[in-house]
Amino acid sequence: MPPYRQQIAANVARVRERIARAALAAGRAPEAIGLVAVSKYVGSPEAEALLAAGCPVLGESRPQQLFEKSSCPALAGASWHLIGHLQRNKIRRTLPLVSLIHSVDSPRLLQSIDRVAGELSLSARVLLEVNCSGDAEKGGFSQQQLLDLLPRLPEFPHVEVRGLMTMAARRGGNRVAARNFAALRGLRDRAKSECPPGVSLHELSMGMSADFEVAIREGATLVRIGSLLFDGVPGA
Repeated sequence: MPPYRQQIAANVARVRERIARAALAAGRAPEAIGLVAVSKYVGSPEAEALLAAGCPVLGESRPQQLFEKSSCPALAGASWHLIGHLQRNKIRRTLPLVSLIHSVDSPRLLQSIDRVAGELSLSARVLLEVNCSGDAEKGGFSQQQLLDLLPRLPEFPHVEVRGLMTMAARRGGNRVAARNFAALRGLRDRAKSECPPGVSLHELSMGMSADFEVAIREGATLVRIGSLLFDGVPGA
């Protein structure tokens, strides 16, 4: 066994232990938090090591990397999530490969996904990205834009909205991250009563390697973790 496989397995165990501790501290069940192992930092062999270590859900930020890795026979058992920006010209190739898109950030993208999903006879499962930090360089709906979009969701019959996603501010540390994550949870709780029938906002995708424990405390159901899983792996 290559040494990096042992290292990745040990890292996965440590991260899962931290997830469990954070969940229990927040009065939540550890199994209520899903781990999306972000494989964008590594090649297919290291991604395969994630699978072997019990991480079946792999996240990629760039569609091109998703295309390459998902074609690898050794990764046939992975469930792929796209966690980064999806360009409209990549939708047709992306939809059949992914079980969830975390980063739908505009009505135009939502409309394009719905159209292509209909042409492919698919139901596209997505999260709506919300910019809770106010960072100008981040994409996503504002909170008011998200609320304004809710009544329009029945216009997209080939899209299944599963929840919301956000990223913490670049500056301010865990104190600011907690505020951003709490804002998403509060928005979800408010929006639930305004959702059209058939729309679920159960999932909250928030928290990465630096702040996932804060996100769990604030209600995350999916955490996107990359660098911690490859700590000590050469070249990662």
